[in-house]
Amino acid sequence: MRIPYVFLGAFLAIVQSAYAEVAPPPVLKPLTRQAQAAQLSAQFLTRYSYRPIPLDDTLSAKVMDRFIKSLDPDHMLFLQADVDRFMSDRSEIDNAIERKDLKIPFAIFNAYEQRVVDRMNYARNLLKQDFDFRAQENYSVLRDREPWPQSEAESNELWRKRVKSDWLRLKLGGKTDAAIRETLDKRYENRLERAYKFKSDDVFQSFMDAYSTSIDPHTDYFGAAASADFNVSMKLSLFGIGAVLQERDDYTTIRELVPGGPAQLSGSLSVGDRITGVGQGKDGAIKEVVGTRLDEVVQMIRGKKGSVVRLDILPADAGADGTHRIISLVRDKISLDKQAARKAVLSVKAGDAARKIGIITLPVFYEDFEAKRKGDKDYKSASRDVAKLLDELKQEKVDSVLIDLRNNGGGSLDEAIDLTGLFIGNDPVVQQRSSNGKIEVKSAKFAAPVWTGPMGVLINRGSASASEIFAAAIQDYGRGVIVGEPSFGKGTVQTVIDLDQIVRNSKPEFGELKVTIAQFFRVNGGTTQLRGVKPDISLPGLSDPTSFGETSYDNALPWAQIKPANYAPGDTVKTLLPTLQSRHDARVKGDPDFHRLLQDFADLKAQREKGVVSLNETERRIEATARKNRFKARAQSSDGEDPGGDDGLEADERSLSAAIAIENARKKAKDVLLDEAAAILADETDLQEQVVEGATKQWGNANGK
Repeated sequence: MRIPYVFLGAFLAIVQSAYAEVAPPPVLKPLTRQAQAAQLSAQFLTRYSYRPIPLDDTLSAKVMDRFIKSLDPDHMLFLQADVDRFMSDRSEIDNAIERKDLKIPFAIFNAYEQRVVDRMNYARNLLKQDFDFRAQENYSVLRDREPWPQSEAESNELWRKRVKSDWLRLKLGGKTDAAIRETLDKRYENRLERAYKFKSDDVFQSFMDAYSTSIDPHTDYFGAAASADFNVSMKLSLFGIGAVLQERDDYTTIRELVPGGPAQLSGSLSVGDRITGVGQGKDGAIKEVVGTRLDEVVQMIRGKKGSVVRLDILPADAGADGTHRIISLVRDKISLDKQAARKAVLSVKAGDAARKIGIITLPVFYEDFEAKRKGDKDYKSASRDVAKLLDELKQEKVDSVLIDLRNNGGGSLDEAIDLTGLFIGNDPVVQQRSSNGKIEVKSAKFAAPVWTGPMGVLINRGSASASEIFAAAIQDYGRGVIVGEPSFGKGTVQTVIDLDQIVRNSKPEFGELKVTIAQFFRVNGGTTQLRGVKPDISLPGLSDPTSFGETSYDNALPWAQIKPANYAPGDTVKTLLPTLQSRHDARVKGDPDFHRLLQDFADLKAQREKGVVSLNETERRIEATARKNRFKARAQSSDGEDPGGDDGLEADERSLSAAIAIENARKKAKDVLLDEAAAILADETDLQEQVVEGATKQWGNANGK
């Protein structure tokens, strides 16, 4: 629909609330480069996507819907009247992008900022009163499908219950009224302050996210910051000082020091120290960063290898007026080892024997594309690291290997293929169909497998893309047993396009597009798209397929099938599955830890489906007491630990030491699902040895041995 576009400014026509106590947030405006990037992105997305979708009125409406929902997913900020005004231009996004005019999304975002300020001020005012926790009231914690408030009075009532719910959680956690008022006032003030820190690039990133994911769920736009983070996640390295930072009360605070990094080796920094200023080089002026956004401080601290950064430090144990110190650090390459492949060995009893199960945990399929392209023989990659770990596990004489891919959302397609090759050699791994229908069979390049013994794969709903390629190939070849939940269901391939390279920009301005260009298929001809990988032996999970996974997307590609590749599946694992299943069933039937896990999942699922919490103190205390008694009984009957009740605090409201202690406790908690997966692999090893012994005995009898 081509009609003259008149910007009426209606989006900003939001009446100032009587509760407003601070100046309105700054009005953000689109930049010329952003409008150019949006138009250039549209040209690519309408021509080169796997499933090209024209930028027309229909897509425009979808983009508008997604953009509004991304800003207010719980329908807690906007009024219905706001949304109605926004929607009056829902068919104009396409024309606006073509004209390089981004006033519409920026006006919506400015309205959003004002609503945040208005609601946070109202919430802070509510703290001046007392709440009646004897009343029978409920608060809806799942509002994504609820209507937006029809009036300011309805919004006020919604926020009254929201603040009352926050208050009650802290009250049940043992906080006094004075402490609760202080905690919540600071919480709402922090959210208020964030509204004043938004920048034009934040608006554009949010809008382009809405546009790109309207094409398909896995098409993305990366602005400069998002692009840098994506590259770091794939390389597992960056140039910096080696410190994990966190924003706490307007201070950039050191949460962790990376072993071997410049910060740790200097001996001048400690966990809890606060960075109040950053200077570049040996003599550069130090810029104060108190109150500055964390991502901006991080960008100031990162830099070229060998360069100097100076930090103004307020020690952890010093008050706000304490003595500062200036330290100088030389930036170096920092390896993000927490995301790298790692191993462990578990001893598991199977039958009369104790089996050593090697566990390799792989959080992401990483690959340093740039180093590989430059010919660096030691470039970082998931498959290379796993190959080294397999060699180490051989030296430790493990009986079987379990690859733990839980919550591994994917990464490099080449790495998924190479990882599969470590277990199957040079056979076909995956088939890839491009938008023109051409099908390419991709195989690993290993002359022989690195590991030939029993193996398995542990997956859950968070295992996606490259994880599914690997698990599907292992399953199709009958190479190992797949254990866990059905996987995510992402069966598409993306490539990253540097928009600045396309137009030959000398400096980065336009960002990058991650565009879906193909769909992958298993060697058996099916696809993991939508359906995911179904495990051979199922373990319980908490995921809700309606809200997490490919089936939760309204524009996901359908399941499809093509001809199988030329491959030779084995049947060893298939023949063992009935016995593996029966052993698993018998084992978990008598495992109290497994039953407790089932109970936890059932409780959380029931709470999620309920969607509301009571605001009656007596009812909530009864619920809390029942939960406490259950965990107390658990601690007495096993070596498990009571994780403690809900203290009502958010992560950055706890002391740093308390937050780290909770994180460490979670790491040390018994991994019931991993233990059971290892037990299944021990059974697999035991049964495979019985098969070999039976075959050997049969051969010996046939030959008179």
